[in-house]
Amino acid sequence: MLEDRQCRAADPSSWAGAGRGGPSVKMPAVIDAEAFAAVDMRVGRVLEVDAFPEARTPAWKLTIDFGPDLGRRRSSARITHYPREDLVGRLVIGVVNLPARQIGPFTSEVLVLGALDSTRGVVLLAPDAEAELGSRIA
Repeated sequence: MLEDRQCRAADPSSWAGAGRGGPSVKMPAVIDAEAFAAVDMRVGRVLEVDAFPEARTPAWKLTIDFGPDLGRRRSSARITHYPREDLVGRLVIGVVNLPARQIGPFTSEVLVLGALDSTRGVVLLAPDAEAELGSRIA
């Protein structure tokens, strides 16, 4: 029985609203567990927030501590609706195994994760309680 539910969950046509004449929603590509496990998401703490006036889209330059194994990493984040003082000390979730990306004069080493909100922009993802820096997200 479990295998039947797993198969239906992986089949986009079985998802709620599929094929029922509702609004057309483009479903995301289906990946397997191995592909998901390759994305290395970790808990980090924002240490520094610097202005990034050279960015085409308003952004902050963040320095994030991912603990003793990964150390400090830098990221450009389009989250200027968060005041600088609200970001320093905040826990965030970042993808640490993507290739570095050159954004103007700045090298972004980490992708900080957030939910896309139509009115607020990026809403940062974070653990709901204190977590050890560098903890892997499962």
